[in-house]
Amino acid sequence: MAQTPEGRVKDAVRKLLKELEVYYFMPATGGFGKAGVPDFVCCVDGIFLGIECKAGDNKPTPLQNREMDLIRAAKGWAMVVRENNVEDVRLTIREIRKGLK
Repeated sequence: MAQTPEGRVKDAVRKLLKELEVYYFMPATGGFGKAGVPDFVCCVDGIFLGIECKAGDNKPTPLQNREMDLIRAAKGWAMVVRENNVEDVRLTIREIRKGLK
């Protein structure tokens, strides 16, 4: 079965999170979890990070944007990652860790 473009982004993010030893999980979807929650829920040395994965020109839904705004309002970090900015995950995690020192 061919993987979707968004699936490839998720695989790249998953690989990077493992490499950087970041705790994460991917919330259940399909009516069992909270709608709009990012694809990856992470804890970077005690700091909350939500990562929403999109492919191409796809944009987060209004519900996903609302959840990311709520995360930021709670002093967490939230970001959208596409195939062309996966390395931003590494930079964001570095920035979070730098701020903890």
